[in-house]
Amino acid sequence: MNVIHGTWEPRPATRWEDGFLSGNGHHGALVFGEPNDERVVVTHHTLVRPNGSEHARPPRLAAELPALQDRLLAGELDAAERFTDGRPLQWVQPFHPAFQIRLRRPRAAASGYRRSVDFTTGVLHTECEEWRGQVFVSRADDVIVQHVQAADLVVSLDHRLPGAPHGLMVGQSIVRAADGALLTLRVRYPDSDRRYTGITLVVPTGGRTALVPPGARVTGADSVLLLTRVVRHTGELDTAPHAEALRDLVPETETETEAESESDAYARLLDRHTSLHRAAYERVTLDLGADPAERALAGAELLERPDSPALLERLFAAGRYHLLSASGLFPPRLTGLWTGDWDTAWSGAFTNDANVNLQTASAACAALPEVTASLASLVDRQLPDWQDNAREIFGARGAVAPPHSDGESGLTYHFEREYPLHLWTAGADWLLKPLVDHDETRGEQDPRTARALAEVALFYEDFLTRTDTDGHLVVVPSYSPENRPANASWGAINAAMDLSAARHALLTAAAYHPEKAEAWRALADRLPPHRINADGALAEWAWPGLDDSYDHRHLSHLYGVWPLDEITPYDTPDLARAAHRALELRGSENDSAHGHLHHALVAARLRDGERVAHALGQVLGGDFFHTSLMSAHYPNRNVYNADAAHTLPAVLVEMLVQSTPDRLVLLPAVPTICPRGELRGIRTRFGAELDLTWSPTEATAVLRPTRTHRVELRTSSGAEPLELVAGEDHVIRLEAW
Repeated sequence: MNVIHGTWEPRPATRWEDGFLSGNGHHGALVFGEPNDERVVVTHHTLVRPNGSEHARPPRLAAELPALQDRLLAGELDAAERFTDGRPLQWVQPFHPAFQIRLRRPRAAASGYRRSVDFTTGVLHTECEEWRGQVFVSRADDVIVQHVQAADLVVSLDHRLPGAPHGLMVGQSIVRAADGALLTLRVRYPDSDRRYTGITLVVPTGGRTALVPPGARVTGADSVLLLTRVVRHTGELDTAPHAEALRDLVPETETETEAESESDAYARLLDRHTSLHRAAYERVTLDLGADPAERALAGAELLERPDSPALLERLFAAGRYHLLSASGLFPPRLTGLWTGDWDTAWSGAFTNDANVNLQTASAACAALPEVTASLASLVDRQLPDWQDNAREIFGARGAVAPPHSDGESGLTYHFEREYPLHLWTAGADWLLKPLVDHDETRGEQDPRTARALAEVALFYEDFLTRTDTDGHLVVVPSYSPENRPANASWGAINAAMDLSAARHALLTAAAYHPEKAEAWRALADRLPPHRINADGALAEWAWPGLDDSYDHRHLSHLYGVWPLDEITPYDTPDLARAAHRALELRGSENDSAHGHLHHALVAARLRDGERVAHALGQVLGGDFFHTSLMSAHYPNRNVYNADAAHTLPAVLVEMLVQSTPDRLVLLPAVPTICPRGELRGIRTRFGAELDLTWSPTEATAVLRPTRTHRVELRTSSGAEPLELVAGEDHVIRLEAW
């Protein structure tokens, strides 16, 4: 295992939060437990517990919208609090684990214990002198693969995990399968016909297998191969074809070569998986020239050195690994793809008003199209639900994204007085922005993105009908997640994020649809400008009389700075200064990880390396990371959450390289913790791959363009044109940056 591209621990993970992780974007595996009772918690992106919201619909409020707009524009500052159908807050279906595969061995001293994860292969290793095991989740065959070498092993499937509902109806079976066994666990949710089934095929090499319900005991084997899948379904499931599919992954062999061939089955499965996983993971690497002795430290020791470049190297690598592993059927949830507890905070949902976009922020630039594809697929599947939201709540054509989703539904029904998320109209642009970035990096427009953008533009055609005294369009009602004006209620007028999103969505839709471009650009031009408040800061609400509330974890009003390019130090210096002032005044409220890293991303766009360093320091020094290198939402490892783990790579890229379709910015906000390094494989939005090396005295960037294009190069020395020719490497050398 390369010391940068993996991590290890000399002690078992006694908490599931510290368990090492593997995943393929469908199935997840989390390994923890005592050496003689090791547990593999199995998860799957589709596993959400029915709670009534599977039948929820958006509130039918469209007929009441004109009256609400009248009251808000007339100065009735709390009018939006009554724009509801009276329902209580309804959470989306919560994400949960499936079960744990328990591996029990005879109790003995586990001398020489070590556990590790190899990011380049996705394989989790556990070993001591008496036994060893490997686990990975195959990207090629969509199966959890375990290979165990132990003289005496009992395998069972156990649904008993923290928070599991008492009303679960559970059935288990165990039957012989050739010389091994087939374990099946059937689970039905309380008061529902929805269920899931787990199937594990136990394939020993040599030895004997005995059925010891609810598991199987293997003795005297050279090794044991376990293959596991989970299926979520409604009604009864015929498990026979699923069991047969697992058997097909282990080819039949002749008796005299059985031991060798059965052992080779694991290697074949690993090779098929690794060819896909390694190719994706290795596209981008970061080397900060860290001390080799620090690089070799166990993760727990390294986490105690928050100022170490070796820690940043490892967290960058772990973040890309976990982000890739959590993305496939869906993008990452609040917990990525993993949890060991049924009581997931905030339902373990896809939270669209910040978290999904922060976690996927590095996908386009750090060459993980697998992540972007998972987001594109989710958006495309849910677009009909987005259309229902627009029609039912706003009486409009087009599409409005929900604030929360469980993956099954894209309908808006999660809202209450203090979180009137049904008023939020910026979500569709927020979610489509990474897809647009991806299209720019590859120079080709995805028809699914084009279709969704057209729907969002149609919504704005119907929704933007009110005007102010200057003739500007007014976004009313308007909501800035998850904040409120200091002197008004949550539902307000002209939130800066809503203005930026509407303008960006209309202009981007125009670029994808030339036949509609004139009308949509004209509509965008009628939106009001941003407002600068009495403190010289970009106001969170561009409506006279609405005062800012500065102490808040969200930075929704700076959406125009990041992820958009609407406000930059180069094109809009006055607004950039106001945005920087807004950033200076912003508090951290409850010290949530996503707030600190969102702050860092905005600071990087505004070329403030010291502020980037401070925000990183809050996370690195705040005990946000478990020894698994998965993160927590709050300091002191409070609430398992993937925001910090998945967002940190984006921060490190943004402080080193930024790009638009027509601009390259090199080394805009490098903190002193990173005086030198190499960043390789970055994708730019003008169609060039980039390698960057830097030191305190010089920097070199090598561009490999796929398109002939002229861009502007920005460094600390100023701007200059850059002529790029497809297929010709271009080398940039800087003595000052």
